[in-house]
Amino acid sequence: MSEGEHLAAARSALVGYLAGVVGPGPIARLDEALSHASFANETGCPDNQRLEFLGDAVLGLCVSEMLVTTHGAADEGKLTRMRSALVNADSLAGWARRVNLGDCIAFGRGAKLGTEREQTNVLADAAEAVVAAVYEAHGMPGARALVHDMVKGRIASADALATPDPKSALQERVQAGGAAAPVYRVVGIHGAQHEQVFEVEVWVGERSVARGEGRSKRIAEREAAAAALAILESEVPASTDPRAPETSE
Repeated sequence: MSEGEHLAAARSALVGYLAGVVGPGPIARLDEALSHASFANETGCPDNQRLEFLGDAVLGLCVSEMLVTTHGAADEGKLTRMRSALVNADSLAGWARRVNLGDCIAFGRGAKLGTEREQTNVLADAAEAVVAAVYEAHGMPGARALVHDMVKGRIASADALATPDPKSALQERVQAGGAAAPVYRVVGIHGAQHEQVFEVEVWVGERSVARGEGRSKRIAEREAAAAALAILESEVPASTDPRAPETSE
């Protein structure tokens, strides 16, 4: 089977899966949702980044609706942590691997030689783009059905999901001391377009606390937050306000 035939077969299977979840009918922008930037650069077709942006918002709304319904006693902080756990890159990539989404993504020639098809951020971005394509084709009912399938089996695990991810844990720590929410800034992007590594710096108040790197801004921000938490927790005495400078007697 040629590469083109393999891609067509994988997409046909995905269409069948989606029809079983959201109902029959064309999904006009599905090919766009499955077009990596490297493929778009070589062919001139749209890539999936705009759909990814929309899908992120739709996914967050659908998961928020589900959590409010299924976890009526949870407070805002716990709901936020659960939502973050359900829509983070690892969770989305897990669903993508379950439905063989990686086999459906079109890559440029250079990217085909690498491991992009299995990368967590690539799979997560494509998953968000598919959510957006389904939303445009089937409206919110279709998007809700797809998102429900994406997170089923995990949404009931309230205790595990409520464990703060590094970004949430850092935000809770600094805001407990009266500081504003941490600010994440991209300070560098390295590598070819289809192999970019982002470097992100996290600031608390007027202080640059730590940096992190990753194949997406989301991963880099998480790494920066984890590093910042380690730094703040190692400081003696532990300041209730990370903005406060150390003093000496």
